[in-house]
Amino acid sequence: MKKNLPPETPVYMFLGFLESGKTKFIQETFEDPRFMIDEKTLLLVTEEGIEEYNKARFADQNVEIAYIDSEDDLTEDNLLSLQQETGAVRVVVEYNGMWTLQKFFEAMPEGWMINQVMTFFDSNTFLNYNANMRQLVFDKMQNTQLIVFNRFSDSVDKMELHKIVRGVSRRADIVYERGSGEADFDDIEDPLPFDINADVIEIADRDYAFFYRDLTENLEAYLGKTVRFKGLVAVDSRLPENNVVIGRHVMTCCEADIEYLGVACVMPEGAGAQMRDWYEVTAKIELKKHYVYKGKGPVLTATDAKKANPPEEQLATFY
Repeated sequence: MKKNLPPETPVYMFLGFLESGKTKFIQETFEDPRFMIDEKTLLLVTEEGIEEYNKARFADQNVEIAYIDSEDDLTEDNLLSLQQETGAVRVVVEYNGMWTLQKFFEAMPEGWMINQVMTFFDSNTFLNYNANMRQLVFDKMQNTQLIVFNRFSDSVDKMELHKIVRGVSRRADIVYERGSGEADFDDIEDPLPFDINADVIEIADRDYAFFYRDLTENLEAYLGKTVRFKGLVAVDSRLPENNVVIGRHVMTCCEADIEYLGVACVMPEGAGAQMRDWYEVTAKIELKKHYVYKGKGPVLTATDAKKANPPEEQLATFY
């Protein structure tokens, strides 16, 4: 039972694999007087690396460190108990790189609110992790606001790192931190593979994943515009007449993460689209309330829709 705790508790999450630089960054953060508050902070550590925290150097001594060594102990009851024991009004989490974020989200007590997410990678081991544990790498990048590549040097291909990040998120800021402490901020431009300012935005088969992600992340830029693309139709008896969902199966990370990503679409009268039909639609994008979203979302009003052959590669990807 939650007693004498704030209605909202900000949570600051630091993600990354072992020896990626999380502990060092958190230590330096707590040594900074600007991070001080007059009330308790819970520092929740879910993995133990070579570096240890030196609490004596913290500028703010109102910090209580707690360790969770097993994923099985990451439960709502345990997290709430730790907050009650420490009286913490904010939580800082050094998160185990081998655990998925969903596990933490499911365990968060009521009132805990993710305030900031930062992810750290060792520039020299990142490509190996990405090749062999792609799903865990993707998990650490998809919700973060900042990605820091530590131990960066000119021998590392910055563009290769950049492309992998942008294949997951266009929103995350990227920093390349050198051993000297100097940091290079990523300023590589990422033009979309289609012209968003065209009279009709033409989405090539290979580019659907990029279109869907940018549409959901940057919806205002698309409102009122017309788009043309080929998609797989999904129908549901609960939808209004002539309403379908049209989209593609997208592999965001690996085969385990393939999902159908579609948009609500109002087809022209008599289109006759059936489940699993491939259609090419030309449609205006609007923000409307729709059953598909249980609220408002992007709705396509098709001015033209015609049956089409499936694309050569029916699975859309970010690569």
